[in-house]
Amino acid sequence: MPQPIQPPLDAAPHSRTPEDVMDMLHTRRTGLTPPEVAARRTLHGSNVLAQRRRRGALAILLHQFRSLVVGLLALAAAVSLILGDRVEALAILVVLIMNATIGFVSEWRAARSMEALLHLAQAQARVLREGASVSLDARMLVPGDIVALEAGEVVTADLRLIEAEALTCDESVLTGESLPVEKHSRPLPLDTPLVARSNTAFRGAHVTRGTGLGIVCATGMATEVGRITALVDEAEPASPLETRLDALGARLIWLMSALCLLAVGAGLLRGYPLPEILRTSVALAIAAVPEGLPVVATASLARGMTRMLRRNALVRRLSAVQSLGAATLILTDKTGTLTENRMKLSRILLPLGDVAAEDSRAAVTLRLAGLASDAAADPMDAALVEAAERAGLGADVPAVTRHPFDAERRMTAQIFAAGSGVHVVVKGAPEAVLAACTFERTETDVRPLVAEARANWADRVAEAGSEGLRLIGLAEKTGQNGDDPWHGLTLVALMALSDPLRSEVPDAIKACRRAGIRVVMVTGDHAATAARIACEAGIAQQSEPVLDGEALARDLTGAETFPVLARVPPEVKMALVEHFQRKGEVVAMTGDGVNDAPALARADIGIAMGHRGTQVARETADIILLDDAFPTIVEAVREGRIIFDNIRKFIVYLMACNLSEVLVVGFAVAAGLPMPLMPLQILFLNLVTDVFPAFALGLGPGSDRVLDRPPRLPSEPLITSGDWHRVAVLGLALTAAVLAAFVAALYVMMLEPGEAVTVAFVTLSLSQLWALFLVRRRGSNLWRGEEMRNPFVLGAIGLCLALLAVALGWPGLARLLTLPFPGWPALSLAVGASLVPLVAGTVVLSWRQTQSGLPSGKA
Repeated sequence: MPQPIQPPLDAAPHSRTPEDVMDMLHTRRTGLTPPEVAARRTLHGSNVLAQRRRRGALAILLHQFRSLVVGLLALAAAVSLILGDRVEALAILVVLIMNATIGFVSEWRAARSMEALLHLAQAQARVLREGASVSLDARMLVPGDIVALEAGEVVTADLRLIEAEALTCDESVLTGESLPVEKHSRPLPLDTPLVARSNTAFRGAHVTRGTGLGIVCATGMATEVGRITALVDEAEPASPLETRLDALGARLIWLMSALCLLAVGAGLLRGYPLPEILRTSVALAIAAVPEGLPVVATASLARGMTRMLRRNALVRRLSAVQSLGAATLILTDKTGTLTENRMKLSRILLPLGDVAAEDSRAAVTLRLAGLASDAAADPMDAALVEAAERAGLGADVPAVTRHPFDAERRMTAQIFAAGSGVHVVVKGAPEAVLAACTFERTETDVRPLVAEARANWADRVAEAGSEGLRLIGLAEKTGQNGDDPWHGLTLVALMALSDPLRSEVPDAIKACRRAGIRVVMVTGDHAATAARIACEAGIAQQSEPVLDGEALARDLTGAETFPVLARVPPEVKMALVEHFQRKGEVVAMTGDGVNDAPALARADIGIAMGHRGTQVARETADIILLDDAFPTIVEAVREGRIIFDNIRKFIVYLMACNLSEVLVVGFAVAAGLPMPLMPLQILFLNLVTDVFPAFALGLGPGSDRVLDRPPRLPSEPLITSGDWHRVAVLGLALTAAVLAAFVAALYVMMLEPGEAVTVAFVTLSLSQLWALFLVRRRGSNLWRGEEMRNPFVLGAIGLCLALLAVALGWPGLARLLTLPFPGWPALSLAVGASLVPLVAGTVVLSWRQTQSGLPSGKA
C-alpha cells in the first residue's frame, strides 16, 4: 500500500525542477494509480474550500433580541405581569414581536439573496490517471495528480507546471495583477514572491491562452486561495449602531431606576397608599423606556436596505448601511473595481509619434493588428480585434500558416497569401519584435532601423511601461512561403494596451472627497499601473509617489500619507485595515478578489463586487454591489448618512416624548396632584401615537446636501450633548403645556379628576404630534424643511389623529383607557394648550437661526 504523501508546502516547489517535485510527491508523468489516489484522499480530504458557516433562521431570530433596549422592554413586561396588569404586559410583548419580525424578515431575505449569488457550478478537471486522460469532478483531485490545462479553463488546484506551451493565466482574483501572466516550467529563485511565481498555476486563475501540464502540489485549504480564505474566518465586531443603541439602553436603565426611586420617595413623603405608589412607579418605568425605539430603528435600516437594493447594492446586514454613512476612509481595490477588468487599446506608437486608436493614421496598423490577433486567444488579442472592428477594419482573412506564441521567442506569426508570395505579420513582446526588425515604416516610406532609432524606441518603451501600459510590437514583411518569418522584419508600430478606468469613477471620487472621505487605492498590481489609474481617477496627483507592499509591511504608517499602495499582499491588507481602525477611522474596504477577502472581513464595512467578485469576497462582505459600479458606494454613503440623521432625529423625538410623560407624572406626584396619566394611557401613547410619527421620521428622504458635510467623528455618540439639550428643552415644554391644561381643567373648569386626566391625555397626545416639526435639523425652514417634504410625516399625523378620535369616541376603548369624555370646551382647552410648544419652539428656532446667520431653508 503506497504511503500517503504530504504536499511540499514548505519545500517551495517553485524553486525546484519538475522532476524534483515529482520525486517528492512520488508521482510520474503518467499519473497516479487508484490505490495511490484513495490513500491521498484519505489523508488530505476533498479538494474543497471550507465554507463560512451560514446564519440559520434561529441565529437570525436570536440576533433581534440582543439590544439592551429590548431587554428593558422585556423587564417592563415582566413587572407589569407580576403586578397583574396583563394588558400592559401584552402590549409590550406585541412590540417585541413586531421588532423581531421586521428585523428577522429583512436579514433572512438578505441571507437568501446571498445564497443565490454564491451558487456556482462545480468545476471539472482533466487528469492523467495511469496514462489515460479522464475528466472528473475537481473536488476529487489529490496532491501528486497530473492535470492538463488549456485556454478557457479554470485552474482547480495549485499546480507546479511541468509543461507550458504559450500558456498565460489571469490571476487578478488572487494577486490583483490585471494582465495575464505568461507561464513556463523553469525553476525560480527560492525567495520569488507569490505574484512572480510564473511556473505555478494557482487555484482560481483562468487560463487565457495556450496549454499546460502541472503537478497538483496543494488542494483545498492548503492552496493559496484556501490560505487566504482561512484569514477571513475572524470574529465579526458588533456594528457601531448596535453598540451605540446598547450604550443608550444602559443609560436608560440608570434613568429609569433613578426616576422610580424618586417617585417612590415622593409618594412616601406625601403619604400615598403603597398600591398607588407602585402603580406610579410602573407608569414611570413604562414612560422612561422608549418602546418604539428598537422597532423604528430596525424599520429605518430595513427601509434603507430596500432603497439600496433598488440601486443595485445588496445589504447583507442591516447595520452596514448606517455604518457606511460614518465611513471616513475607503480602501479600494483597482482591478475590476475602479477599472473595467478588460484590456483596451489605449494608443499606438508609430515611428513619427503617438496617435489615438481612432486616428486615421492608425488605419493600416489596426488592420494588421486585427489580422495577427485571435479574439479567443487572450484579452490582449481580443482588445486588438475589437479596436480594428470598431474602426471598421475587421477582416476575416485565413492564414496560410500560423506560428503560435513561443515563450522563448516571445512572438507569434501569421502568414497570409499575397499574390505569388506571402505576407508575414508578426506580433509579440516589444523588445523581441524590435530585435527582429531591420526596417521601420513611416507614413511615406520604409527606412532602415538605425541605432539612434532603436535607442529612441527603447526610451518610448520605458516611458510607456512607467505609465503602466502593456506594449505589443507589430511588424511585417513580404517574401516567399517557407522563408524564416523571424528576421528581416519591418517595424510597423507598438500597440499600448491598458485596463481602462470606469468612466463614472472620477465623479464618484470627487463626491467622496466632497463628503470628507479619503480614498486610498490598495492593489496587488504593479506600481506604474496603479499610479496611472489613480491619476486618471483623481485619487492621486501625477507627481505623487506609490508605496510598495514591502515598504508598507515594514512600516504601516506610510499608508497615512500615500494615496496609492501597490503590490500589497493579503496579510498586509488586513493589517492595514486594523492600523487605520486603531487610528480612529471607520474603514470601508472594496474588492472583488480572493486576495481582498481577509481585509473585507476585518473592515468596518466590507464591499464586494457582485458581478466580477469571487465567492469568497461576496460571502465575506457586508454590502455587495450588483452592478460592480463604484458610484453605488457614494449612493450607499448618502443613504447611510440619511439613515443616521433619521435615527438621531426619531431618538430625540421619542426621548423628548418619553421625558415629558415622566415629568408630567413625577411633577404631579411631587406637587400632590392626582395622577394625570394612567399606565395604560402611557402605553397607548408610546405604542401608537409615538411609534407612527417616529416611523415617519425614520423613513424621511433626508437632506439634498447630506454629502456636502464631512463624516461625523467615529467617537461621536449616537445622542450628543446638544441632542440631550434638545430632548430636555422639548420635554420640559411639553410637560409645562400638559400640566397647565391639567391644572386648568381641575381648578378652573372644575372637572372631575377622570375628565381632567382626559384633558391631560389629549394635550400630551397632540403636543407630541406637533413636536415632529421641532426636531428638524438646525437651520431648516418649518414650511420647506424635510418634514413637510416627507409624506410619511403627514400620513402619521393623520393616522394618529384618527386613532386618538377612536380612543375618545369608541366607548369600549375609552373605558379600557379610562378616558371619560370631558366636554367640548375642555377638549378645546387641550387643543389650544398643545399648540403652545409648537408656536414657542418655532419662534425660538427662527430667532436662533437669525442669530447664527444660517440661511433660511438650509437643510
